Amino acid sequence: MKRLARAFAAGLLLAGPAAADPATGLWKTEPGDDGAFAHVRIYSCAPHLCGVIEAAFDRAGAPVESDTVGKRMIWDMRPEGGGYGGGKIWAPDRDKVYRAQMALQGNRLTVEGCILGGLACRGQDWTRLR
Repeated sequence: MKRLARAFAAGLLLAGPAAADPATGLWKTEPGDDGAFAHVRIYSCAPHLCGVIEAAFDRAGAPVESDTVGKRMIWDMRPEGGGYGGGKIWAPDRDKVYRAQMALQGNRLTVEGCILGGLACRGQDWTRLR
């Protein structure tokens, strides 16, 4: 019985990392309208994915203090049709919230958002850092 309990506990420990969503991790955004970019941590906010800005950088790549650091950028994103959808993304460079979808391909995350019923959309390809 003890062996069974230990095997079950070991299985739970090993299943944690294996069950992590492949989009979770640290991502580098493309530069925004002002040339600045960010590092965004995507994490599970069960049952969805969320993202928070961890660091901000100027157009030269130097770290900067920014009131955007620590702010939620992505929320309510969920697996949908081979990608992710149903969520929202906040674009700090325009201070707008968009209905969002994401598609993961290796270490590239394509992030797209739309407002005005899909008439105004924009997107970026983010690069995985970790």
